[in-house]
Amino acid sequence: MMGVDGGRRLFEQDVSKPKNLSSTLGRFGQYFRRFWIGLAAAVVLVVISTWSQVAVPEYIGQAVDCFLFQPNVGANAGSLAADNCWFTDNDARAITARVTADASIPEAEKGAAITAAKMQGLGEIVLILVGLYILGAALQGMAFYAMGWTGQNVLRLMRKDLFRHLHRLSLGYYARHEAGNVMSRITNDTDTIQQVFSFALLSVFSGILLIAWIAVRMLQENLVYALATLLVVPFMAAATTYFSSQARRAFRRSRREIGSVNADLQETIAGAREVQAFGREEESIDSFRRTNAANRDANIRAAAFTSALNPVLEALGFAALAVTVVVGGISVLRGEPLLGVGTVVTLGTVIAFMAYVQRFNQPIQQIAVLWTNIQNAIAGGERIFGLLDERPEIEDKPTAVELPAIEGRVEFDDVWAEYVKGEPVLRGVTFSARPGETVAIVGPTGAGKTTIINLLPRFYDVTRGAVRVDGYDVREVTAASLRSQIGIVLQDTFLFSDTVMNNIRYGRLDASDEEVIAAAKLVAADTFIERLSNGYQTVLGERGGGLSQGQRQLIAIARVALMNPHILILDEATSSVDTRTERIIQKAFEHLLQGRTSFVIAHRLSTIRNADQVLVLVDGEIVERGTHTELLAHQGAYYRLYMSQFRHEETTDTLVNGRSRAETEVVD
Repeated sequence: MMGVDGGRRLFEQDVSKPKNLSSTLGRFGQYFRRFWIGLAAAVVLVVISTWSQVAVPEYIGQAVDCFLFQPNVGANAGSLAADNCWFTDNDARAITARVTADASIPEAEKGAAITAAKMQGLGEIVLILVGLYILGAALQGMAFYAMGWTGQNVLRLMRKDLFRHLHRLSLGYYARHEAGNVMSRITNDTDTIQQVFSFALLSVFSGILLIAWIAVRMLQENLVYALATLLVVPFMAAATTYFSSQARRAFRRSRREIGSVNADLQETIAGAREVQAFGREEESIDSFRRTNAANRDANIRAAAFTSALNPVLEALGFAALAVTVVVGGISVLRGEPLLGVGTVVTLGTVIAFMAYVQRFNQPIQQIAVLWTNIQNAIAGGERIFGLLDERPEIEDKPTAVELPAIEGRVEFDDVWAEYVKGEPVLRGVTFSARPGETVAIVGPTGAGKTTIINLLPRFYDVTRGAVRVDGYDVREVTAASLRSQIGIVLQDTFLFSDTVMNNIRYGRLDASDEEVIAAAKLVAADTFIERLSNGYQTVLGERGGGLSQGQRQLIAIARVALMNPHILILDEATSSVDTRTERIIQKAFEHLLQGRTSFVIAHRLSTIRNADQVLVLVDGEIVERGTHTELLAHQGAYYRLYMSQFRHEETTDTLVNGRSRAETEVVD
């Protein structure tokens, strides 16, 4: 479909444009600052949990060197053992020396006494290790809870800001962007961010902290040995950088394509009747298949880079483990320092370094996998912040004032308007309406009729000239105070999936039930409402499903009647109903139009016969103006329109109802 293809072209531009990663992360940071306590708690808990993980290999190494296999390095043995057994003086050498020198222990029992003392020392280390594991698990769970609390609150604020911003955006934005694509930013993109905030972000931070801490401990314990075992790290970093950057681009494309899928799906569902009426099911399916295939290809590309990274890092991790064993084993067997520098590597150190390397590799692999998710979330964040950065085309000026209660005097002064720069839709439109007058606007399709009524409540701004209400330029007053005094009934009435009562009350939220019912009675909507299953408490389907077009229009008219506006706009409000329903709605309009300045766009003669003035638009210009009778007598553009359209309608009405033109005019 054209809209989807247009979105895809926008995406191609988006991919080629460099992204500011630091700016996106900074925007996330602004939200996290609101909940710094939860974030700080998560960080502190992760730091302590990481310390417990780093300490485990140290104690395992001490268990080997202090109680199981004493390092045999000649004269350095005593000092080396003391260095490796820093947590206790009760190492195997000290135990052996003490028991051997103890004359109170029989010689036959000294071996058993030495073994028992060693077992006691090992038991202490085992208890410490168990405590560290329990502590680390408990703290990690608490950290993830704190991070989850923080992340959910951040997402709540982001969704609230998005929803508020969507209401600030001008109608022009929605005319250029598909609803499904906009919804994708609030649903799919925020879901992606939610996954990261709940788990991935803290895991990545924990992994980076663990890697740094382990590297420092390894370098402190044996500089040369640590450098040898860490030789593989630059290759891991290079692989991670390459694959994650490619994955980020792929995920950005994926986020765009899923937006196109949603847009296509939403459009198809909304237009299901038209699709079936014209027998275009196969074409619709083919269009969706192409969009869905593009989304599939983007996700496959992203998954390819993500899956390729794991085996690469795993292979490099085994290489690092092999280096640790070979280099450390040579030093242990020879009893010499590596390259003649530093201390001799002991068996306990080798085992500790093996544990370090395994713990080192694990977070690298985890970070690599989760980092792609983070890149996905960043791509989603870029789209969300891009939407938040959209400036509304219609904004109140800093000097805008509240529009006081109006009488309803409207003036268009040499108004020019355009939706696309350089392509004017209105050209020098000038007219005025006195309070209480009814102005009918007629003309061929595309003449600019709807543009006129869009300028009055300031859904769009004029390019040149001015629109004034009671002498106030609509650009100099707040949009809220202006629109609160203008009621609009459109051809395509929108009703919410709520009760009839609440749909009418939408015109004035503080109205009582009695006022709502009075508004419905005023426009004769109460007759059919009371016949509904639950009367005013009947819950309507989507967009007023279950009601006829005329019934939906009557509810919309009752909504405006409850609002009691000073200016009324009727945009082809009866063009989609039959003649009988039109007469009912017309009677409702008779009550609604009284005492209000009204602008009526219609293709039906009955709506405009009694207008105080009729404006005839052709190609964005007013070519004629006057009353219905005056314009017929003039025999110009309005006369030709009447002869080609309205006269046939009048004749049809006369034949159907058996009444003359004069009788019809009296009734209507």
